[in-house]
Amino acid sequence: MGALDYFSNFCTVTSTKGKRKPMQTVEIKVKMDCDGCERRVKYAITSMRGVKSVDVIRKESRVRVTGYVDANKVLKRVKSTGKRAEFWPYIPYNLVSYPYATQAYDKRAPAGYVRNVVQAVAVPNDPDEKITSLFSDDNPNAC
Repeated sequence: MGALDYFSNFCTVTSTKGKRKPMQTVEIKVKMDCDGCERRVKYAITSMRGVKSVDVIRKESRVRVTGYVDANKVLKRVKSTGKRAEFWPYIPYNLVSYPYATQAYDKRAPAGYVRNVVQAVAVPNDPDEKITSLFSDDNPNAC
């Protein structure tokens, strides 16, 4: 058996390729006006290797790509179609403590979304914060 194991090491095919990319979902904001724009972006992405599904939501200007892909390569491929594109900058409205804070509120954001920015934490002794907590449902002594 020792000789067979020795020779089997020479016959084994080893792959020199890198590790497979992890399965991920990439969301991109793309300005699309018509069916032609939507078709062009969708075809450019589906022709990439490793893409499992592409969802184009023209009303929100959003493209959601799922598969074994690199996020930067997907963005680069979308930009190669001539469309202005960026990673999806919005998060749901209910996850933000101050959705109308400067830089967070965006008029161009889809309904129910605000920009993902670092939120300022309120100072505990701030008079506005005391008044807000006075009428809070969490305060048992509220009127």
